[in-house]
Amino acid sequence: MAIDPNAENFTQLGQRTALPASPDEAKLETFANPNQGLDYLVRLACPEFTCLCPITGQPDFAHFVIDYVPDKACVESKSLKLFMASWRNTGAFHEATTLAIATRLTEAMAPRWLRVSGFWYPRGGIPIDVFYQSGEPPAGVHVPEPGVPPYRGRG
Repeated sequence: MAIDPNAENFTQLGQRTALPASPDEAKLETFANPNQGLDYLVRLACPEFTCLCPITGQPDFAHFVIDYVPDKACVESKSLKLFMASWRNTGAFHEATTLAIATRLTEAMAPRWLRVSGFWYPRGGIPIDVFYQSGEPPAGVHVPEPGVPPYRGRG
């Protein structure tokens, strides 16, 4: 297995790294797609996402599923984990948060296709799910459903 030529550019991988204070301070790092020229799906899940309500300051919780077809770069998973965790003390509406995550991923790696599914737990008794998709996935790529059932409560 060849070592990625960008490996020396990783600033967070392989060492203890402090949690960024905010998403703006978080750095999404990438590495060269080891399978350029092939279309395939990468799925990353973040089932324990937290941020704050921008009005009340109370915690909000979500389960994110990120699907993408890489072009030249893939996102490095530790940097994604730190980026997602950096929202913990950030106040933002569900819609703004979900779209900001999609925007940052697009800026970092310029994927051929991206889908971000945000399954938010109820706020005021109402679950709010927010979805972003950059367009139609490339032909022939298997794109499974996100796999998160609709919120049912204790029913």
